[in-house]
Parts: sequence; C-alpha cells; structure tokens
Amino acid sequence: MQTTPAQSGHEHAYPAHWEADVVLRDGGTAHLRPIAPDDAQRLVSFYEQVSDESKYYRFFAPYPRLSDRDVHRFTHHDYVDRVGLAATIGGEFIATVRYDRIDGRGLPASGPADEAEVAFLVQDAHQGRGVASALLEHIAAVARERGIRRFTAEVLPANTKMIKVFTDAGYTQKRSFEDGVVRLQLDLEPTDRSLAVQRAREQRAEARSVQRLIAPGSVAVIGTGRAPGGMGRTVLRNLLAGGFTGRVHAVNHAFPEDVTRLEPEGVPAHRSLLGIDGPVDLAVVAVPFAQVPSVVAECGEHGVQGLVVLSAGYGESGADGRHRQRELVRQARSYGMRIIGPNAFGLINTAAGVRLNASLSPELPAAGRIGLFSQSGAIGIALLSGLHRRAAGLVGISTFVSAGNRADVSGNDFLQYWHDDPDTDLVLMYLESIGNPRKFTRLARRTAARKPVVVVKGARHGGAAPTGHAVPTTRIPDATVSDLLRQAGVIRVDTVTELADTGLLLASQPLPAGPRVAILGNSESLALLTYDACLTDGLRPQPPYDLTTGARPADFRRALAGALADEECDAVVVTAIPWVGDASAADLAGALREAVAASPAAKPVTVVHLEIPGLAEALAEPAGPDAGGDGGDGGAAVRIPAYPAAERAVRALAEAARYARWRRLAAEPGRVPEYDDIDEAGAAADIEVLLEAHGAVLAPPPEGPRAVTLSAPDTQRLLARYGIAVLPALPAPDPDSAVRAAGRLGFPVTLKPTAPHLRHRADLGGVRLDLGGEAELRRAYAELTELLGKPEETRLVVQSMAPRGVDTVVRAAIDPAAGAVLSFGLAGAPSLLLGDTAHRLVPVTDRDAAEQIRSIRTAPLLFGWRGAAPVDTRALEELLLRVSRLVDDHPEVVGADLEPVIVAPRGVHVLGATIRLSPAPARTDLGPRSLPVV
Repeated sequence: MQTTPAQSGHEHAYPAHWEADVVLRDGGTAHLRPIAPDDAQRLVSFYEQVSDESKYYRFFAPYPRLSDRDVHRFTHHDYVDRVGLAATIGGEFIATVRYDRIDGRGLPASGPADEAEVAFLVQDAHQGRGVASALLEHIAAVARERGIRRFTAEVLPANTKMIKVFTDAGYTQKRSFEDGVVRLQLDLEPTDRSLAVQRAREQRAEARSVQRLIAPGSVAVIGTGRAPGGMGRTVLRNLLAGGFTGRVHAVNHAFPEDVTRLEPEGVPAHRSLLGIDGPVDLAVVAVPFAQVPSVVAECGEHGVQGLVVLSAGYGESGADGRHRQRELVRQARSYGMRIIGPNAFGLINTAAGVRLNASLSPELPAAGRIGLFSQSGAIGIALLSGLHRRAAGLVGISTFVSAGNRADVSGNDFLQYWHDDPDTDLVLMYLESIGNPRKFTRLARRTAARKPVVVVKGARHGGAAPTGHAVPTTRIPDATVSDLLRQAGVIRVDTVTELADTGLLLASQPLPAGPRVAILGNSESLALLTYDACLTDGLRPQPPYDLTTGARPADFRRALAGALADEECDAVVVTAIPWVGDASAADLAGALREAVAASPAAKPVTVVHLEIPGLAEALAEPAGPDAGGDGGDGGAAVRIPAYPAAERAVRALAEAARYARWRRLAAEPGRVPEYDDIDEAGAAADIEVLLEAHGAVLAPPPEGPRAVTLSAPDTQRLLARYGIAVLPALPAPDPDSAVRAAGRLGFPVTLKPTAPHLRHRADLGGVRLDLGGEAELRRAYAELTELLGKPEETRLVVQSMAPRGVDTVVRAAIDPAAGAVLSFGLAGAPSLLLGDTAHRLVPVTDRDAAEQIRSIRTAPLLFGWRGAAPVDTRALEELLLRVSRLVDDHPEVVGADLEPVIVAPRGVHVLGATIRLSPAPARTDLGPRSLPVV
C-alpha cells in the first residue's frame, strides 16, 4: 500500500490525481506518480542501475551512491514547494523528476514565488524512449497547479539529450551560458507550439503502440485447448491458416509435461509463457477470467508488448466484472503492455510481411486498403463477411480490430495509427460509445483531411454507454453528435449497410468534384427512381438518358464515355435491368469498364442493377482475355461498385460528394476573427467578481460547483464586453410602471411576460407588439393580466420594439466530454418541435458560422423565401462568432442562451439573454499526455 504524506505526518495529502499512465515513444507504457516516503528502497535500487556518466550529468560531479540524507530528501515532499515524480514499469522506477521552488536569488522559497528549479534522471536502459519528455509535461502541469510559472534548469553542455528535452518542448524559453553550465528558463504557460509538440508526440507514440500490436514477430496463444474447438485453439488455427509470417506458440498449463509440440498443427507447446525461449511480442489470452491475472503477470515478466484478451466476464457482466476490468488494465499497464479487449473478437493485419489473423474470423480477408474498427464482435463479423461477399476483387482490408469492451486500446488509438499508415486509404468504424469525444473529433478531423473516415454509431438513443464500456457519459443528443462529426469531416451514416455501401464507393472510386450527376441506363423507371433519390440526398441530377430496353453493351459504353466527357457532370450512375438478347453480364461489365478506362476524367461511377446475376462480380473482377465484351480488356484495372437499389448507390455517392466538398474547404480553413471592441480582460474581471459574489468559488458543493444564473443586468453587462447588445427591457409590475417604462424607452414598445413558464410561448398569445401609445399599452396590460395571471405571476416587462425579421435562437453549452458546443436554429417550433438546429464545436471559425446558418432545413427563410426580403446573415454570422469567442475565452461561461434573436434586413437584435457561470472545468485536452483513467 502506498504511504501518503498525510499518513507520514506531512502537511499536504498525497496527490493521487497526479498519477497517470502514458504511452512512450516506442509504444510501450509507463506509470507516472508522485514519489512518497516508502519509495526509499525503490529509489536506491533505481540509482544503482544508472551509469556513472548519467549520475555525473545529474550532479555535475562523481556521485556513485545516494546518502541516507539524499534518500530522505528525494522521497519526502510537501507536494507544493517540493515535488518529485517517478516513471515506473512493473512497480520499479525507471526515471525521476523533481522541482524545488526558489526565489529570485535561487534559494528555497514558498509561494508567492513562482519559479522552480527542475532536474531529471533517466535510467540508461530507458533513455531515448521519450520518458523525460513525458515527465516534463506532467511536472509542468503540477507546477502550474501549484502556482509556479517558470522552470529553470542547469545542464552540462555535454548533456545534449537533456538540453534537447527542454528545447524541443515548445515552451517559451531563454538560454544562457554561465560558468561552464547551460542555464535554461522555461515559461510554463502552454503555447500553440507546445501543444502542437505534445500532440505530435502523442500521435507518434500511440501509433507506435498500435504498430506493436498489429505487426508482431511472434505470437503466443495462451489457453490453447488440448482438443479441437474452443477460442484458443480456433485462434491458433486461424493464425496458421492465414499464413502468419512470424513464430507461433501454444500455451496451456494443462499440457502434459512431455508434450513439446501441439499436433496436428505442429507448433511448439508450453505449459507456461515463461518457458518460451526468445521474445513474444503479442499474447492472445483465451482463459477463464480467474486465470487472467496470473497470465498477465507472466506476460509482463517475459516482456510481452501487447495483449488481445478474448476472455469474457468483465465490464459486460456487472459491478464485479467492471472491477476486474479496471484491475486488468492497471496490471497490464504497470508492465508497459497495452490491451485489446477484454471480450474482444481479435485482430487482423493482411500486410504481405505479416499476414496476422489473431481473431475468431475463420478466414484472412483479402488484402486491401480499408482499415476497419468495430466495438462489436458480431458487427465485425458481419462487416468482414459482407465486404467479402459483395466486394471480392473490388476492395480489401488492411487492418481489422474488434475491440470488445475497449478498456484500453480504442478507436482513437487506431485513428492515430491510420492517420499516416501508407497501407490504409479509408477508415470504417462501428462505434457504440465515444470515450473522449473532444479527442475523437480532433483526431478524426486531422485524419479526414487525408483519407475518408466513415462512422456508424450504435446505441444512439439509449442514453448510456453499452455494458462493459467504461466511458464518461455525455448529455449531448445524437443529432448534436452527428453535427460535430460532420464538422470534423467524418462521414456519419445510420446503418451498417450504409457503412459498407459508402466504403465500397470510396475505396474504389475517385471523389466527385461536385454534386452534378448524370444518369443513364436501359430502364426509364429505374432512372427516375435514381433521379428522385439524387434530389432527396441533395445532389443535382441531370435529366436521365434512357438507352431503352434494347440497348447493347456498346450503347452503354458510348453513353458512359459521353457522360464522363461532359464538363457539366461530376459523377455517373448507370442503371441496368435484364435485357433481351445474348449479351452476358460480363459483356456489360467489360463495356462499362472500358469506357471508364478510356476517359481522361477521374469521376466516380456506380451501377444500379435489378436482377442481373453476376454483374456485380464481373464489375469487380479483373478482366481477362476471355472475358468478352466488345473491346478487349482495356478496362482490366478498373473496378466499379454495384448496388441492388438506387437509394443505396445515391446515398453513398451523396456522402462522397459532401465529404469531397468538406475536404476542399478544409484545405483553406476558416479563421476565428478578432474584434477590436471585445474586452476580454474586463469580462474576466466581471466573471471573477460574479462567481465570488455567488459563492461558487469559495464554497463549491461536494459534488462539484453548481452553475449560477446571472441577473439580467449582469448578463447584459457581460455580453456588452463582447459587443453583443441586448435590447433594453424594464419591469412593469403595474400599469403605471409600464407607462413610465415606455416613456423612458420611447414608443412603440412591446409588452411581454418573463416568468419561466411563459417565456417563448408564442402559442399562448402572451406578447403584444407595436404598442404606439399609453392607451394601447394600458389596454394590452389589462388583457395580459386577465389572460395569463397576476403581474407578480407573469413578471411583465416593457421592451423597445425591434424591427421585423426572422426569430432565431443562439445557444452555447458545455458538455463535460465534448466541450463547448454552439447551437443555432429558428425560434419556436422549428427548433423545439422539429429539432431543426445546427451545432458546431467552439471555437467557431468564420467558415463554420456561415455553414452553420445555412445547414438548417429552414434556412431558406433567412434568404428571401417566397419573395420575402433577405435578412442580414452577415450580422448573424458575426453574432455567432462573438458568442463563440465569449465561451472559448472564458470556460467559466458554461451556458449562454440568446432568445429570441431577431435577424432583420439590417442588423440583428437580441431581445432576451441568459448566462450561466461556474468555476472553469479542467481542460483535459490541454493537459499533459495520458491514457484514460480506468
């Protein structure tokens, strides 16, 4: 048990929240934690394994051993002015870092001194693994938490590795040379460069950790049954049948002692992993969950790099299983190993130099360029089978993983790997939960800029993560998730069938340059269905070209060649039904492929056919000399996807067109504008005062600080700091007060209730507009009190009359997992009843804002629908950008509602606003790199 400083009589308790698991440069993991008093023996043992040269670099003199005084000093900290962190593997130290707060003269100090001296020591065997860089990120975060703003370090000039750790970190720094020592000073405030460095290191490390899993040199299957059948024996046979290029071992503690080879497979058999001579890179674990801890311990002692845990009985089985799952991950990470699973289906890599089928899939899929991730084994099987059945010869798989409970390795890790994997051009993902939406959208956006990412998400309406998935809950609705994924360039589809349909098109066809679609074929009815489907999915179809039922393959070829040559066409859908005559499906396929091969234009082509057996296969298979057709085998290299329904082909094409448009726009990203009239510092001061006035800073409740809703004057003052004016409204507790308020504001005015149960209820007829004089106002006052209730119940106010326009609503809210989300829609029924609201992650760029207001279904009302005057959308975009800036600059603003916002032909007018504040939540995406807490 770890002794805490509180138990040892120290003033400050052991800061358990500083503990973290990190992925190192080579893909292994290490556990970082504060150093405590009972670490004395670990520290001594660690120091004995450090070379004399490294000790000299640390202490600037020969320092063969630590004295008792040194050991006490380096293991006893107050966790404020003196802090030490250790990186551990298998519970033993591999590196340490410490800081000591100092004053301007370099002497030990306490707060408010904001400078500290920092020093590292890394065991020689672990140098070059990025341990020091990870420790620097974490000790810097600790220092910032304790009010330290700068680190100083003195390094010998020959210690180039440590100098590089500091200089490459990306922090603002100063460097000098004094008395034979390099003196470095680092400003610990995160910068764009330090964040970029951190994320680049994260990407390389996490990609490398996946690489170690999917390209092992040797695999041990632990739990290989003595008789045929069972998960372990099945995986072993799949490994061998797939042609795995590395070494394979069968492990089962129940093997007889005299058995050294497992027959008929002919692989080495072992009673324990520790009996294997040579390295084991990957272990597939297929034993009952009660035996898994001892298996993991053996793997850790042997130096195994990663585990695929097929065993069930973990998070999916209840509270006890969730506890076992957490302990499994902690144990594996303590040895530097990563886990796929538990309850996983397995892992596949079709690369010629690997050919790994460490899964329950009986066949190694055809090699190709699709990376496939599934959180469900059943869905994973269905996808592999469906792609093989529909796309044999058309597309193939580069890598596949079914992660089960994904307690450790997740879709985020594989996105890191696929981002720059030269063997993967397309990513398909079936997700049931997104553990870190903020990170997922960041990684997906970066990957989507290079290659398509297609996602189908299950459990969309369940309101909770599937059993076994230990992930943070998110309050944002599925429609919002969909908008945020599309903002990141992710192609979000609704079903597994659509996932396969879209994947087939993207894997085999170029991206369309636009939404214009040519339709040709031998069935007018099927062409009209295709035409309608194009309109439904937002494409711009040309009038169908009917070849008539008598069309021959040569007619199809000429028509397709003409469509591909047409500069007004971006994509082609060929429709086909059975014809009269002796031409075969292979003849038609050959003609279509020849037309595509002969065209200099790179345009996507899809085929919709009804009841033409063999056509899909013929379009996917290479054309040989006997394949038929009217023009030889000129289209041998061309592949064309075929679909049994027009709607499926068009939906896939529409998704490709939307993605292509996003990718073109992403090449020139928008910007977050600067506004000269924004008073960020003044807003920050106001927020601090308001939080203190409400006690939100000084006395947060045990479950965390609650949001406080600001009064109308405070809300208006805070919004004014960001150039957002709220139309003034004055309370009217009686008719005379209403008249006086109108006199101050000037007629005409509006009279409306502000009680929570009456706000934004236009259906109740509770608002009176364009009141031009005292008599009208008094009459309206009497009508509303009779209709809605007494003045104290309705809380009537008098407000200046805004110009006529379109009523809209602008909202911003903070989701703990996804971050700040900006929402926009038309006020009333469109957003409340129909859910016609668009969402974007903050910070919003000028391009995001323009897209956002145009993406709602009722957007035509803003642009002059049915002859109405167009409203000032540029002013509306600016309002969205200002609200986004407010929320992004001040994370204490956890909610902002502007409703209604009237968008007039000139300008926007905010009639009502509410702001909610809370102490700023921690930004995990800006903190040091770490794996999710289990």
